[in-house]
Amino acid sequence: METKRKRYFTAFELALWLGSAAVIAAAFAAFDRENYLTLAASLIGVTSLIFCAKGNPIGQALMIAFSIIYGVISFSFAYYGEMITYLGMTMPMAIFALVSWLRNPYGGRKTEVKVNRISKKETALMFVLAAAVTFGFYFILSAFNTANIVPSTISVTTSFLGVYLTFRRSPYFALGYAANDVVLIVLWSLATASDMSYVSVLVCFSAFLINDIYGFVNWHRMEKRQRLGAAS
Repeated sequence: METKRKRYFTAFELALWLGSAAVIAAAFAAFDRENYLTLAASLIGVTSLIFCAKGNPIGQALMIAFSIIYGVISFSFAYYGEMITYLGMTMPMAIFALVSWLRNPYGGRKTEVKVNRISKKETALMFVLAAAVTFGFYFILSAFNTANIVPSTISVTTSFLGVYLTFRRSPYFALGYAANDVVLIVLWSLATASDMSYVSVLVCFSAFLINDIYGFVNWHRMEKRQRLGAAS
């Protein structure tokens, strides 16, 4: 079984995963040491991303767990936008994405989803929906007196793009999440300014950014390989 695991992940992927986990654990040990829920969420999240980068449905299952835990963490710092976004949008969409990925395996292999391309018309519709969701969430977040409302609202937009593209099995889902990572780095930098224990969350999303960039690169490789396989 150990041999199969080594063959499934490349040396770079193992280094990325283990390196990300090590940095997250080190940040927790140095700046937190108390909020083990944050540590658990970070480790589950980074593990989810390495599986998502491979197009493996396990990544979506782990994302559901991450969304629940992250929603609790966001509530503790009055980041209601993050809480509502992850519990009310990211988690449900991760469930839909899990079903979509399981129903669309590549070559009958349930460990790799079939890559999909969305049309220009659907892309336009996606941005219209993103604008509508953002507009609606702004007033919801205002009603909850959400801290740092501007980046919190932008996070809704990037999160929606990420979850929609994930559900549609588009390689660009990783770019949507990478954009969201940047917004979250800003949000948790502001949180860290008042409480250094949140450095561990900041480090978490910095690691997520690197993993999402790799995910985008690897999905394009998958798409190219799958197209060549279909043509042969």
